[in-house]
Amino acid sequence: MQFYIGFFLPISMKINMNKRLIIGLPVLLMILLVSCEKKYQSPGQYEEDLFADERQEGKAYIMNEEECFDASELVIASSEVKLADSSKRGKPFFIYKVRSGRVLKSIRDSVIDYPIEFLSTYKLKLNNNNNDSMYVYMKALQGYKFIAKDRDLRYQWLRGGSVYPVKKK
Repeated sequence: MQFYIGFFLPISMKINMNKRLIIGLPVLLMILLVSCEKKYQSPGQYEEDLFADERQEGKAYIMNEEECFDASELVIASSEVKLADSSKRGKPFFIYKVRSGRVLKSIRDSVIDYPIEFLSTYKLKLNNNNNDSMYVYMKALQGYKFIAKDRDLRYQWLRGGSVYPVKKK
């Protein structure tokens, strides 16, 4: 004896149809979503690099000796430059100490009290094995307020400047 419900369908057929809907409906939705996926297509033919001849990837501009001298606020010729401290947490920085030297250019200070410390954002390639003098190109310290107050720093290495040895005449 069978019971009929709805549109004259037996109960057993209704249960089978519900199972098919429960399983089939998510599968059908997944098929629809995957088939309707639209991928972003960039308009590559419209790209034009306006600065292609000016850009040199991976190379930083390094100033020559004259440019460094002109851009600096303080230039010292010294053979006694040593790494005093460094930190690699967060932004890396290096603190160098100049024990003595000859002032070649000064904008802010007329008298320099030695030893003087300055900050650099990258490690300088110093020639420590021979006592050759080098030019120390510095400008006013920007940022690093807590370090400047703690170590009494007023100068930082000139960005784009390199380590140049003093030429003997």
